[in-house]
Amino acid sequence: MNDQGHLLPFPQAPDGIELRHLRAFVAVAEELSFARAADRLYISSPALSRQIRGLEQLIGSDLLKRSTHRVELTIAGEALLHRARKLLQDVDEAVAATMQVGGELQTRIARLWQPLEGLLGAAQLHEARTVIEEMQAQLEPPPGVDIRPVVAGGTPSLLARGAGSPLPTVLYVHGGGYVLSSAFGYRPHGAAIAIASQRTVLIPDYRLAPEHPFPASVEDCLSAYGWMLERGVSPSEITVVGDSSGGGLAMSVLLALRERGGPMPAAAVLLCPWLDLRLTDEPEHGTTMVFTVDEWCRIAEMYLAGHPADAPVVNPLVADLTGLPPMLIQAATGDARLTDAKRLATRARAQGVEARLELYPVDAHAFHLFWSFLPEAADAIESAGMFIRATVPIAVAGAVQRTGSEG
Repeated sequence: MNDQGHLLPFPQAPDGIELRHLRAFVAVAEELSFARAADRLYISSPALSRQIRGLEQLIGSDLLKRSTHRVELTIAGEALLHRARKLLQDVDEAVAATMQVGGELQTRIARLWQPLEGLLGAAQLHEARTVIEEMQAQLEPPPGVDIRPVVAGGTPSLLARGAGSPLPTVLYVHGGGYVLSSAFGYRPHGAAIAIASQRTVLIPDYRLAPEHPFPASVEDCLSAYGWMLERGVSPSEITVVGDSSGGGLAMSVLLALRERGGPMPAAAVLLCPWLDLRLTDEPEHGTTMVFTVDEWCRIAEMYLAGHPADAPVVNPLVADLTGLPPMLIQAATGDARLTDAKRLATRARAQGVEARLELYPVDAHAFHLFWSFLPEAADAIESAGMFIRATVPIAVAGAVQRTGSEG
């Protein structure tokens, strides 16, 4: 389940009890430690404590005895623990059974990716670029979003405007392994983020490798970010979002900004991020693989063009993350790059960065692309939008006054 949880009504409770609160209680009861339970659930200890307090308030009983050095179950906690375990097990089994029945969705995803298989291994980059654009053309943007071209700091880009101010406050860095895809291909995805976040999204069409290896794409994204600031948008209103390799680029943008002393955005959202170009970890099993391991390595070589894969600016898993903004990290349980997401969340928290990790029961990397027919992807997009709205409030009055500067 993701960190949002779902409501499960209890007749004896005055309100709905969320599954995430029950999972939080079970984790603490089993670990008898808030710190270990927080690590297990990939949330912060204060957030975990709030969830337990909320559950106790709804039930009307203390479930845990807390002291400086110990956590113990109360009698009420002991009574709930066994039943809560069974309930969560039943829910997980029900979800697993539903996923088996709904396997046709996974088949549809695999069918969409299938034409891309083997092309990069055969060095057919031009054909691979055509194929991925054709695949994304099968995914329509949601209605009600105005999409138009702009040149953002010298970088050709698209603006996707949902509700609210026309000024862009979300910088969306598209995926594609640094060598594929485009802002045009990502119109549906950027528009979905615009609706969920109620923000205007800027999608830079950054230069691709191998024709333009690192740091060309990073510089293009930095130029687009600077253009947003020039329009009068405050850094405190900006969220940087990226999926797959775009998640890696988004992290490179943040690290480069900090290195140069530039103004830092307020938040980051990383969707199935591919971060470790050293590819030191084996891909997770059971996933729909977009690329083979050899192709992942070939892509990294084309992008880096001899630049060290362990340089902090291209590998946040070895970088100092101190001072980076709060981040939401989403991944699928069957994501080939799941380890990257988990390691980033752990490293960020260890260095004082607020990081929330959400996992979704999908066997596919970059599953967010399929929000139009995959329920888990739609849930993930909505959760990302809620995170942006909650973490990065927009100064509405100021935005209205500044609309004349957009263009």
